[in-house]
Amino acid sequence: MKHPGSGTHQQGFTIIEILVVIVILAILATTVTLSLVGQADEARISKARADIQTFEKALEIYKLHSGFYPSSQQSLNALINRPGTNPVPRQWQQGGYVKRLEKDPWGNDYQYLNPGVHSAIDVFSYGADSQPGGEGLNADIGNWGS
Repeated sequence: MKHPGSGTHQQGFTIIEILVVIVILAILATTVTLSLVGQADEARISKARADIQTFEKALEIYKLHSGFYPSSQQSLNALINRPGTNPVPRQWQQGGYVKRLEKDPWGNDYQYLNPGVHSAIDVFSYGADSQPGGEGLNADIGNWGS
């Protein structure tokens, strides 16, 4: 039965309404994606800083045992394998000072300099671009700060 005054009414959505919904969903998806990418980048930087602090503390213990830091040539490897080249540590902690040498969050080896440019020793990552210097995500991250 028809109600008085009612015409035929088509049910469903128009193409314009569907396009508006798609555009709104695309905007929301872009916003969420950009937010997550920023958080992932910050997480990588935080991970690099934490790894560097771990290496720095292990190097301090190494120095307490041996009287000196490993040379640049001995590298961070001296934290897991007793160096056989000079300077050979007088004492070396059985089992090493770290379990393994982590890669930085971008898949590269952490860098080590003795003597350092910024401090007595420098432990650092070249950041996302794997090149010295840079800004933002490409900035070097080290035990001297950012």
